[in-house]
Amino acid sequence: MQEIAQDILERSAEGDLDAFECLYRVSSGFVYNVAFRIVHSHEDAQEVTQDVFVSVYKNLKKFEFRSSFKTWIYRITINAALNRSKRIIKEKKRTVVLSDYQMEAVDFEAQKTNRYQSDAGLLKRLLDSLNPDQKACVVLRNIEGLSYEEIAQTLHININTVRSRLKRAREKMSECYRKRGDHDEL
Repeated sequence: MQEIAQDILERSAEGDLDAFECLYRVSSGFVYNVAFRIVHSHEDAQEVTQDVFVSVYKNLKKFEFRSSFKTWIYRITINAALNRSKRIIKEKKRTVVLSDYQMEAVDFEAQKTNRYQSDAGLLKRLLDSLNPDQKACVVLRNIEGLSYEEIAQTLHININTVRSRLKRAREKMSECYRKRGDHDEL
């Protein structure tokens, strides 16, 4: 995401819709991509993106420029995506019916036969094996390229928590990878 000029941020915070539209155009793709990597659904990523920009619009007046706008919007996006992901998990647990099991069995068999056709598919399956907190750390570190310090700041957690989540995530992904019949290390 390219940097957004402070005057655009200030004008947006004051209610200038043209400035906010500029802010949206510059950062919406970034927000959508981060959200998609967490929720793995275009529809859910679009909803997260909408939620993020509603939150940004409401809270931009409170932004004090102590951190970069990118870090601030990362934090909002990750929190919104994690919340959405957790809601999806709860909804799935509540609405389990036989037809869902049948559809999942068909999906699983289709995935099993085609599971290694692309690196993107493999990455998605490995990320899906993680809990939302681990997934957020892996996405921010390995896909977005943030440092441990930046991840800690973005998620408002201790740097040792970042290290711990990444370690557990790597172990879980490696275990999942081996269980699927592959014997190479990640």
